[in-house]
Amino acid sequence: MSLSSAVLQARSAHTASVIFIHGLGDSGHGWKPVAQLLSQTMPHVKFVLPHAPEQPVTLNGGFRMPSWYDIRSLDGIASNEDEDGMNASMRKINELVRAEIDSGTPANRIVLGGFSQGGAMSLFTGLQSEYQLAGLAVLSAYLPVRQRILTRATDSSKRTPIFHGHGTADEVVLYQYGEMTRNVLEKSGYNVEFHSYEHMGHSTCEEEIRDLNAFLRKCIPETQSS
Repeated sequence: MSLSSAVLQARSAHTASVIFIHGLGDSGHGWKPVAQLLSQTMPHVKFVLPHAPEQPVTLNGGFRMPSWYDIRSLDGIASNEDEDGMNASMRKINELVRAEIDSGTPANRIVLGGFSQGGAMSLFTGLQSEYQLAGLAVLSAYLPVRQRILTRATDSSKRTPIFHGHGTADEVVLYQYGEMTRNVLEKSGYNVEFHSYEHMGHSTCEEEIRDLNAFLRKCIPETQSS
């Protein structure tokens, strides 16, 4: 089944798209205020905010909640991972990317991003993408299945710039996971723009949104270069 999404249409001529993936237990609506804020300086951008399907989550006692894949433990967040669930979500996210391309927005005018579990899915999907996307925007997240993901990374993904923001006081996805993600990606030849936010927990802040805005405006400027 295809994903449903909250969509914020471009306020002027639509020439670029951002697909932003929410975190565990949230919905696309949770990030709509941020999309509206970003849209004020990027009227040419359409924001697609998909909703995760509900599924049992081990961390939540097996109860169903919106989730892109099962999370079994926060202590071992980067181990014992649900790769099958990630692959299933990747196929659905790729459908959204293809839909934007089919509607006339080229891949190099599409940014894929996300928060927490959604940020992990952005990396998982973006590094394996057949397309050279305009950018990946990763907030408070980590590189999943890192032992294997880089062996499957595409050549086109190596030319995709990556924004990674992480709070030093993150109590859910520890800051060390953000640093480890940056180090692994940089050693593999990726261009990572890493931002640390002092005292920020598992959340976002005005400074991070300003930095994200600047990154997006570099990747998908209103006037497309020839």
